[in-house]
Amino acid sequence: MAGEGPKLLWNPENVKDVAESIGINLTEEPLRVLTQDVEYRIGQVVVEALRFMRAANRTTLTVQDVSQALRVLDVEPLYGYDSTRPLRYGEASIGPGQPLFYIEDEEVDFEKVINAPLPKVPRDMSFTAHWLAIDGVQPSIPQNPTTAETSSKDLLPKGPGANPAVAALAGNDNVAFRPAVKHVISKELILYFDKVQAAIMDDDPDEEKTRLRSAALDSVRSDPGLHQLVPYFVSFINNQVTHRLDDLFVLRQMMELTGAILDNPSIFLDPYASSLAAPVLTCLMARKLGGSESSLEGTDALKDQYRLREVAASLLGTIARKYSKTNALLRPKLTRTCLKFFLDPSKSPAVLYGAISGLAAAGGPEAVRILVLPNLKMFDEGILTPLREKGEASHFEYEALVGGIMKAIETLVEGITLPVVADVAELEREGQLVIEFLGRTIGERVARLGNQHLNRGILEVRHLE
Repeated sequence: MAGEGPKLLWNPENVKDVAESIGINLTEEPLRVLTQDVEYRIGQVVVEALRFMRAANRTTLTVQDVSQALRVLDVEPLYGYDSTRPLRYGEASIGPGQPLFYIEDEEVDFEKVINAPLPKVPRDMSFTAHWLAIDGVQPSIPQNPTTAETSSKDLLPKGPGANPAVAALAGNDNVAFRPAVKHVISKELILYFDKVQAAIMDDDPDEEKTRLRSAALDSVRSDPGLHQLVPYFVSFINNQVTHRLDDLFVLRQMMELTGAILDNPSIFLDPYASSLAAPVLTCLMARKLGGSESSLEGTDALKDQYRLREVAASLLGTIARKYSKTNALLRPKLTRTCLKFFLDPSKSPAVLYGAISGLAAAGGPEAVRILVLPNLKMFDEGILTPLREKGEASHFEYEALVGGIMKAIETLVEGITLPVVADVAELEREGQLVIEFLGRTIGERVARLGNQHLNRGILEVRHLE
Protein backbone atom coordinates (compact mmCIF):
# COMPACT_ATOMS: atom_id res chain seq x y z
CA MET A 1 0.00 0.00 0.00
CA ALA A 2 1.13 3.59 -0.66
CA GLY A 3 0.55 4.69 2.96
CA GLU A 4 2.79 1.98 4.49
CA GLY A 5 6.21 3.07 5.84
CA PRO A 6 9.57 1.36 5.21
CA LYS A 7 9.94 -2.23 6.24
CA LEU A 8 11.37 -2.53 9.75
CA LEU A 9 14.38 -4.72 10.47
CA TRP A 10 13.79 -4.60 14.20
CA ASN A 11 10.91 -6.75 15.45
CA PRO A 12 8.13 -4.48 16.83
CA GLU A 13 7.08 -7.28 19.20
CA ASN A 14 10.30 -6.73 21.22
CA VAL A 15 9.39 -3.08 21.74
CA LYS A 16 5.81 -4.01 22.60
CA ASP A 17 6.96 -6.59 25.19
CA VAL A 18 9.24 -4.02 26.89
CA ALA A 19 6.43 -1.41 26.91
CA GLU A 20 3.93 -3.85 28.44
CA SER A 21 6.49 -4.87 31.10
CA ILE A 22 6.34 -1.31 32.48
CA GLY A 23 2.57 -0.98 32.09
CA ILE A 24 2.27 0.88 28.76
CA ASN A 25 -0.03 -0.27 25.96
CA LEU A 26 1.04 1.01 22.54
CA THR A 27 -1.23 1.30 19.50
CA GLU A 28 0.04 0.38 16.06
CA GLU A 29 1.27 3.81 14.90
CA PRO A 30 3.26 4.79 18.05
CA LEU A 31 4.67 1.25 18.11
CA ARG A 32 5.93 1.62 14.52
CA VAL A 33 7.51 5.04 15.17
CA LEU A 34 9.17 3.86 18.38
CA THR A 35 10.49 0.74 16.65
CA GLN A 36 12.01 2.90 13.91
CA ASP A 37 13.79 5.00 16.54
CA VAL A 38 15.10 1.91 18.36
CA GLU A 39 16.39 0.54 15.06
CA TYR A 40 18.19 3.83 14.33
CA ARG A 41 19.75 3.99 17.80
CA ILE A 42 20.97 0.40 17.62
CA GLY A 43 22.53 1.14 14.22
CA GLN A 44 24.33 4.17 15.70
CA VAL A 45 25.83 2.06 18.48
CA VAL A 46 26.93 -0.65 16.02
CA VAL A 47 28.60 1.86 13.67
CA GLU A 48 30.52 3.54 16.52
CA ALA A 49 31.54 0.17 17.95
CA LEU A 50 32.87 -0.90 14.54
CA ARG A 51 35.04 2.24 14.47
CA PHE A 52 36.65 1.27 17.76
CA MET A 53 37.18 -2.25 16.44
CA ARG A 54 38.96 -0.99 13.28
CA ALA A 55 41.04 1.50 15.28
CA ALA A 56 42.36 -1.46 17.31
CA ASN A 57 43.16 -3.38 14.09
CA ARG A 58 40.75 -6.18 15.02
CA THR A 59 38.14 -8.06 13.02
CA THR A 60 36.05 -9.17 16.01
CA LEU A 61 33.66 -6.87 17.83
CA THR A 62 34.01 -6.98 21.61
CA VAL A 63 31.96 -5.87 24.59
CA GLN A 64 34.48 -3.09 25.23
CA ASP A 65 33.85 -1.68 21.73
CA VAL A 66 30.13 -1.42 22.45
CA SER A 67 30.78 0.16 25.86
CA GLN A 68 33.04 2.80 24.34
CA ALA A 69 30.47 3.45 21.59
CA LEU A 70 27.79 4.10 24.24
CA ARG A 71 30.18 6.46 26.01
CA VAL A 72 30.89 8.41 22.81
CA LEU A 73 27.15 8.71 22.08
CA ASP A 74 26.60 10.09 25.61
CA VAL A 75 24.49 7.09 26.61
CA GLU A 76 24.61 5.63 30.09
CA PRO A 77 27.20 2.80 29.93
CA LEU A 78 26.59 -0.79 30.87
CA TYR A 79 27.51 -1.61 34.45
CA GLY A 80 28.94 -4.83 35.84
CA TYR A 81 32.01 -6.93 35.30
CA ASP A 82 33.56 -7.70 31.95
CA SER A 83 34.34 -11.32 31.32
CA THR A 84 37.06 -12.75 29.13
CA ARG A 85 35.21 -16.09 29.01
CA PRO A 86 33.43 -16.61 25.67
CA LEU A 87 29.65 -16.66 25.99
CA ARG A 88 27.82 -19.88 25.21
CA TYR A 89 24.29 -19.60 23.93
CA GLY A 90 21.65 -22.27 24.44
CA GLU A 91 18.49 -22.69 22.40
CA ALA A 92 15.00 -23.52 23.65
CA SER A 93 11.79 -23.80 21.71
CA ILE A 94 8.66 -22.01 22.92
CA GLY A 95 6.58 -22.96 19.95
CA PRO A 96 6.70 -23.98 16.33
CA GLY A 97 9.31 -21.81 14.53
CA GLN A 98 9.93 -19.65 17.63
CA PRO A 99 13.37 -20.51 19.07
CA LEU A 100 14.51 -18.74 22.24
CA PHE A 101 18.22 -18.19 22.78
CA TYR A 102 19.67 -17.76 26.24
CA ILE A 103 23.13 -17.57 27.84
CA GLU A 104 24.13 -20.75 29.60
CA ASP A 105 25.22 -20.08 33.16
CA GLU A 106 28.21 -21.93 34.53
CA GLU A 107 27.42 -24.10 37.51
CA VAL A 108 29.56 -23.24 40.52
CA ASP A 109 29.91 -24.75 43.95
CA PHE A 110 28.02 -22.72 46.57
CA GLU A 111 30.80 -23.26 49.14
CA LYS A 112 33.38 -21.79 46.74
CA VAL A 113 31.21 -18.74 46.11
CA ILE A 114 30.86 -18.06 49.86
CA ASN A 115 34.56 -18.47 50.64
CA ALA A 116 35.93 -16.69 47.56
CA PRO A 117 37.30 -13.15 48.13
CA LEU A 118 35.23 -10.30 46.81
CA PRO A 119 36.43 -8.93 43.46
CA LYS A 120 37.76 -5.41 43.22
CA VAL A 121 35.35 -2.66 42.32
CA PRO A 122 35.79 -1.96 38.60
CA ARG A 123 37.11 1.43 37.59
CA ASP A 124 35.20 3.62 35.20
CA MET A 125 36.30 2.99 31.64
CA SER A 126 38.18 5.91 30.07
CA PHE A 127 40.92 6.82 27.65
CA THR A 128 43.92 8.86 28.74
CA ALA A 129 47.47 9.61 27.59
CA HIS A 130 50.64 10.07 29.61
CA TRP A 131 54.39 10.24 29.05
CA LEU A 132 56.24 6.98 29.56
CA ALA A 133 59.53 8.84 29.26
CA ILE A 134 60.78 12.29 28.29
CA ASP A 135 64.27 12.37 26.76
CA GLY A 136 64.91 8.95 28.28
CA VAL A 137 63.83 9.99 31.80
CA GLN A 138 60.64 8.53 33.30
CA PRO A 139 58.50 11.26 34.91
CA SER A 140 57.10 10.73 38.42
CA ILE A 141 53.36 10.52 37.72
CA PRO A 142 50.71 8.11 39.10
CA GLN A 143 50.60 6.11 35.85
CA ASN A 144 54.31 5.19 36.06
CA PRO A 145 56.01 3.00 38.69
CA THR A 146 57.27 4.90 41.71
CA THR A 147 60.98 5.30 42.44
CA ALA A 148 60.68 3.04 45.49
CA GLU A 149 59.16 0.22 43.43
CA THR A 150 61.84 0.53 40.76
CA SER A 151 64.65 0.61 43.33
CA SER A 152 63.36 -2.47 45.15
CA LYS A 153 63.16 -4.42 41.88
CA ASP A 154 66.66 -3.35 40.88
CA LEU A 155 68.04 -4.87 44.08
CA LEU A 156 66.52 -8.28 43.38
CA PRO A 157 68.53 -10.99 41.58
CA LYS A 158 67.62 -11.35 37.93
CA GLY A 159 68.20 -13.87 35.21
CA PRO A 160 67.48 -17.57 34.75
CA GLY A 161 69.85 -18.55 37.57
CA ALA A 162 68.36 -16.17 40.14
CA ASN A 163 67.00 -17.62 43.37
CA PRO A 164 63.18 -17.12 43.45
CA ALA A 165 63.17 -17.44 47.24
CA VAL A 166 64.87 -14.04 47.56
CA ALA A 167 62.19 -12.43 45.45
CA ALA A 168 59.49 -14.15 47.48
CA LEU A 169 60.95 -12.80 50.72
CA ALA A 170 60.78 -9.31 49.20
CA GLY A 171 57.08 -9.76 48.53
CA ASN A 172 57.38 -10.46 44.80
CA ASP A 173 55.96 -13.94 44.32
CA ASN A 174 55.63 -13.70 40.57
CA VAL A 175 58.86 -12.25 39.27
CA ALA A 176 58.68 -11.71 35.53
CA PHE A 177 61.94 -11.80 33.59
CA ARG A 178 61.75 -9.66 30.52
CA PRO A 179 64.15 -10.49 27.71
CA ALA A 180 66.36 -7.72 26.36
CA VAL A 181 64.64 -5.72 23.64
CA LYS A 182 66.40 -5.93 20.31
CA HIS A 183 66.80 -2.66 18.43
CA VAL A 184 65.41 -3.40 14.97
CA ILE A 185 66.38 -1.13 12.10
CA SER A 186 65.61 -1.49 8.42
CA LYS A 187 67.90 -3.24 5.96
CA GLU A 188 68.24 0.02 4.05
CA LEU A 189 69.67 1.80 7.11
CA ILE A 190 72.04 -1.10 7.83
CA LEU A 191 73.28 -0.96 4.22
CA TYR A 192 73.64 2.84 4.47
CA PHE A 193 75.66 2.52 7.70
CA ASP A 194 78.00 -0.05 6.14
CA LYS A 195 78.53 2.10 3.03
CA VAL A 196 79.31 5.21 5.08
CA GLN A 197 81.82 3.25 7.19
CA ALA A 198 83.52 1.83 4.11
CA ALA A 199 83.71 5.23 2.40
CA ILE A 200 85.15 7.29 5.25
CA MET A 201 87.65 4.59 6.31
CA ASP A 202 89.12 4.19 2.81
CA ASP A 203 92.48 6.02 2.89
CA ASP A 204 93.12 5.62 -0.84
CA PRO A 205 94.34 9.03 -2.15
CA ASP A 206 92.60 8.42 -5.48
CA GLU A 207 90.39 11.34 -6.55
CA GLU A 208 87.29 9.13 -6.85
CA LYS A 209 87.78 7.72 -3.32
CA THR A 210 88.27 11.24 -1.95
CA ARG A 211 85.04 12.32 -3.61
CA LEU A 212 83.20 9.35 -2.08
CA ARG A 213 84.49 10.27 1.40
CA SER A 214 83.22 13.82 0.99
CA ALA A 215 79.87 12.59 -0.33
CA ALA A 216 79.44 10.22 2.62
CA LEU A 217 80.11 13.00 5.14
CA ASP A 218 77.78 15.38 3.29
CA SER A 219 75.06 12.75 3.41
CA VAL A 220 75.46 12.30 7.18
CA ARG A 221 75.44 16.09 7.54
CA SER A 222 72.11 16.58 5.71
CA ASP A 223 70.08 13.34 5.74
CA PRO A 224 66.96 13.78 7.96
CA GLY A 225 66.33 10.05 8.51
CA LEU A 226 69.41 8.95 10.46
CA HIS A 227 68.17 9.15 14.04
CA GLN A 228 67.94 5.34 14.31
CA LEU A 229 71.65 5.11 13.45
CA VAL A 230 72.90 7.70 15.97
CA PRO A 231 73.83 5.16 18.74
CA TYR A 232 75.65 3.05 16.15
CA PHE A 233 77.61 6.05 14.83
CA VAL A 234 78.52 7.10 18.39
CA SER A 235 79.69 3.57 19.24
CA PHE A 236 81.64 3.35 15.98
CA ILE A 237 83.44 6.65 16.68
CA ASN A 238 84.29 5.64 20.26
CA ASN A 239 85.66 2.25 19.20
CA GLN A 240 87.78 3.63 16.37
CA VAL A 241 89.28 6.43 18.48
CA THR A 242 90.00 4.03 21.35
CA HIS A 243 91.73 1.37 19.26
CA ARG A 244 93.28 3.44 16.44
CA LEU A 245 95.20 6.16 18.26
CA ASP A 246 98.23 5.25 16.13
CA ASP A 247 96.49 6.23 12.87
CA LEU A 248 96.08 9.97 12.27
CA PHE A 249 93.94 9.38 9.18
CA VAL A 250 91.37 7.34 11.12
CA LEU A 251 91.29 9.87 13.97
CA ARG A 252 90.82 12.75 11.54
CA GLN A 253 87.99 10.90 9.79
CA MET A 254 86.31 10.22 13.12
CA MET A 255 86.43 13.91 14.00
CA GLU A 256 84.99 14.81 10.59
CA LEU A 257 82.21 12.26 11.10
CA THR A 258 81.50 13.74 14.55
CA GLY A 259 81.31 17.21 13.01
CA ALA A 260 78.92 15.94 10.32
CA ILE A 261 76.61 14.42 12.94
CA LEU A 262 76.68 17.64 14.99
CA ASP A 263 75.85 19.70 11.88
CA ASN A 264 72.76 17.61 11.03
CA PRO A 265 69.76 19.73 12.13
CA SER A 266 67.35 16.77 12.06
CA ILE A 267 69.13 14.62 14.67
CA PHE A 268 68.30 14.96 18.38
CA LEU A 269 71.70 14.52 20.03
CA ASP A 270 71.06 15.77 23.57
CA PRO A 271 71.21 12.26 25.16
CA TYR A 272 74.46 11.53 23.29
CA ALA A 273 76.37 14.76 24.08
CA SER A 274 78.58 13.21 26.76
CA SER A 275 79.23 10.10 24.62
CA LEU A 276 80.31 12.28 21.69
CA ALA A 277 82.53 14.45 23.89
CA ALA A 278 84.58 11.45 25.10
CA PRO A 279 86.35 10.63 21.77
CA VAL A 280 86.78 14.36 21.08
CA LEU A 281 88.58 14.79 24.42
CA THR A 282 90.75 11.79 23.56
CA CYS A 283 91.87 13.33 20.27
CA LEU A 284 92.35 16.65 22.02
CA MET A 285 94.52 15.57 24.96
CA ALA A 286 95.86 12.10 24.23
CA ARG A 287 99.56 11.83 25.05
CA LYS A 288 100.46 10.26 21.72
CA LEU A 289 98.58 10.53 18.43
CA GLY A 290 99.61 8.90 15.19
CA GLY A 291 102.15 6.20 15.90
CA SER A 292 105.44 5.91 17.73
CA GLU A 293 107.61 8.83 18.75
CA SER A 294 110.13 8.08 15.97
CA SER A 295 107.40 8.47 13.33
CA LEU A 296 106.46 11.89 14.70
CA GLU A 297 109.88 13.47 14.51
CA GLY A 298 109.15 15.23 11.22
CA THR A 299 107.66 18.72 11.32
CA ASP A 300 104.90 17.73 8.89
CA ALA A 301 103.78 14.88 11.15
CA LEU A 302 103.77 17.22 14.14
CA LYS A 303 101.72 19.77 12.22
CA ASP A 304 99.16 17.12 11.31
CA GLN A 305 98.89 16.15 14.97
CA TYR A 306 98.37 19.75 16.07
CA ARG A 307 95.77 20.30 13.32
CA LEU A 308 93.86 17.29 14.63
CA ARG A 309 93.89 18.79 18.13
CA GLU A 310 92.60 22.10 16.72
CA VAL A 311 89.70 20.31 15.01
CA ALA A 312 88.92 18.44 18.23
CA ALA A 313 88.95 21.71 20.20
CA SER A 314 86.50 23.26 17.74
CA LEU A 315 84.16 20.26 18.06
CA LEU A 316 84.40 20.39 21.85
CA GLY A 317 83.33 24.03 21.78
CA THR A 318 80.39 23.16 19.52
CA ILE A 319 79.24 20.40 21.88
CA ALA A 320 79.56 22.66 24.93
CA ARG A 321 77.58 25.50 23.32
CA LYS A 322 74.80 23.40 21.78
CA TYR A 323 74.00 21.07 24.66
CA SER A 324 74.83 23.03 27.82
CA LYS A 325 71.18 24.14 28.12
CA THR A 326 69.83 20.60 28.39
CA ASN A 327 72.83 19.27 30.34
CA ALA A 328 73.86 21.86 32.92
CA LEU A 329 76.88 19.83 34.08
CA LEU A 330 78.35 19.26 30.61
CA ARG A 331 80.17 22.56 30.09
CA PRO A 332 81.69 22.76 33.61
CA LYS A 333 82.81 19.13 33.33
CA LEU A 334 84.55 19.69 29.98
CA THR A 335 86.19 22.91 31.20
CA ARG A 336 87.36 21.28 34.44
CA THR A 337 88.89 18.36 32.53
CA CYS A 338 90.83 20.66 30.21
CA LEU A 339 92.03 22.83 33.12
CA LYS A 340 93.26 19.76 35.01
CA PHE A 341 95.45 18.72 32.06
CA PHE A 342 96.64 22.28 31.40
CA LEU A 343 97.93 22.73 34.96
CA ASP A 344 99.72 19.36 35.02
CA PRO A 345 103.47 20.01 34.43
CA SER A 346 104.10 16.34 33.64
CA LYS A 347 102.10 16.55 30.40
CA SER A 348 103.78 16.95 27.01
CA PRO A 349 103.58 20.26 25.08
CA ALA A 350 101.13 18.72 22.61
CA VAL A 351 98.75 17.73 25.43
CA LEU A 352 99.06 21.19 27.00
CA TYR A 353 98.28 22.75 23.62
CA GLY A 354 95.15 20.62 23.30
CA ALA A 355 94.12 21.44 26.87
CA ILE A 356 94.35 25.25 26.47
CA SER A 357 92.63 25.08 23.07
CA GLY A 358 89.80 22.94 24.46
CA LEU A 359 89.45 25.11 27.58
CA ALA A 360 89.09 28.27 25.49
CA ALA A 361 86.61 26.62 23.12
CA ALA A 362 84.44 24.92 25.76
CA GLY A 363 84.62 27.50 28.54
CA GLY A 364 84.74 30.65 26.43
CA PRO A 365 86.41 33.98 27.29
CA GLU A 366 85.15 33.94 30.87
CA ALA A 367 86.87 30.62 31.60
CA VAL A 368 90.13 31.99 30.16
CA ARG A 369 89.77 35.12 32.24
CA ILE A 370 89.01 33.38 35.54
CA LEU A 371 90.90 30.06 35.23
CA VAL A 372 93.85 30.63 32.89
CA LEU A 373 95.18 34.15 33.42
CA PRO A 374 95.90 33.84 37.19
CA ASN A 375 97.94 30.67 36.53
CA LEU A 376 99.99 31.84 33.54
CA LYS A 377 102.96 33.23 35.52
CA MET A 378 103.42 29.92 37.31
CA PHE A 379 102.90 28.12 33.97
CA ASP A 380 105.59 30.30 32.36
CA GLU A 381 108.15 29.56 35.06
CA GLY A 382 107.42 25.85 35.37
CA ILE A 383 106.78 24.81 31.75
CA LEU A 384 107.46 27.47 29.09
CA THR A 385 110.89 28.56 30.28
CA PRO A 386 112.29 24.99 30.57
CA LEU A 387 110.79 24.15 27.17
CA ARG A 388 112.39 27.22 25.56
CA GLU A 389 115.79 26.30 27.02
CA LYS A 390 115.77 22.95 25.19
CA GLY A 391 116.62 24.80 21.98
CA GLU A 392 115.77 23.83 18.41
CA ALA A 393 114.65 20.32 19.36
CA SER A 394 111.49 21.70 20.95
CA HIS A 395 111.16 24.98 19.03
CA PHE A 396 108.04 23.96 17.08
CA GLU A 397 106.25 22.63 20.15
CA TYR A 398 107.21 25.72 22.15
CA GLU A 399 105.90 28.11 19.51
CA ALA A 400 102.71 26.07 19.04
CA LEU A 401 102.00 26.08 22.79
CA VAL A 402 102.66 29.81 23.16
CA GLY A 403 100.52 30.45 20.09
CA GLY A 404 97.67 28.41 21.59
CA ILE A 405 97.84 30.42 24.82
CA MET A 406 97.88 33.73 22.90
CA LYS A 407 94.92 32.61 20.82
CA ALA A 408 93.00 31.83 24.01
CA ILE A 409 93.88 35.23 25.52
CA GLU A 410 92.81 37.09 22.38
CA THR A 411 89.29 35.65 22.74
CA LEU A 412 88.82 38.19 25.57
CA VAL A 413 88.50 41.02 23.03
CA GLU A 414 86.99 39.22 20.04
CA GLY A 415 84.58 41.41 18.09
CA ILE A 416 85.60 44.63 19.88
CA THR A 417 86.72 47.55 17.67
CA LEU A 418 89.19 49.81 19.49
CA PRO A 419 90.13 53.45 18.86
CA VAL A 420 93.76 54.41 18.31
CA VAL A 421 95.54 55.09 21.61
CA ALA A 422 97.53 58.32 21.65
CA ASP A 423 99.13 57.95 25.11
CA VAL A 424 102.12 55.71 24.36
CA ALA A 425 103.55 56.10 27.86
CA GLU A 426 100.33 54.80 29.43
CA LEU A 427 100.35 51.85 27.04
CA GLU A 428 103.96 51.00 27.99
CA ARG A 429 103.14 51.24 31.68
CA GLU A 430 100.19 48.86 31.28
CA GLY A 431 102.43 46.53 29.24
CA GLN A 432 104.91 46.29 32.12
CA LEU A 433 102.11 45.47 34.53
CA VAL A 434 100.86 42.76 32.16
CA ILE A 435 104.37 41.23 32.00
CA GLU A 436 104.57 41.18 35.79
CA PHE A 437 101.16 39.52 36.02
CA LEU A 438 101.41 36.95 33.20
CA GLY A 439 105.12 36.23 33.20
CA ARG A 440 107.77 37.29 30.73
CA THR A 441 107.05 34.86 27.86
CA ILE A 442 103.32 35.52 27.47
CA GLY A 443 103.35 39.03 28.94
CA GLU A 444 105.82 40.38 26.38
CA ARG A 445 103.80 39.00 23.49
CA VAL A 446 100.60 40.49 24.86
CA ALA A 447 102.33 43.85 25.37
CA ARG A 448 103.63 43.83 21.77
CA LEU A 449 100.03 43.63 20.51
CA GLY A 450 99.50 47.20 21.73
CA ASN A 451 95.87 46.47 22.57
CA GLN A 452 94.95 48.72 25.46
CA HIS A 453 91.51 47.14 25.89
CA LEU A 454 93.11 43.69 26.19
CA ASN A 455 95.72 45.00 28.65
CA ARG A 456 93.08 46.51 30.90
CA GLY A 457 90.92 43.41 30.71
CA ILE A 458 93.87 41.29 31.86
CA LEU A 459 94.82 43.68 34.64
CA GLU A 460 91.28 43.63 36.01
CA VAL A 461 91.76 39.95 36.84
CA ARG A 462 94.39 40.88 39.45
CA HIS A 463 91.63 42.17 41.71
CA LEU A 464 89.88 38.75 41.60
CA GLU A 465 92.79 36.94 43.24
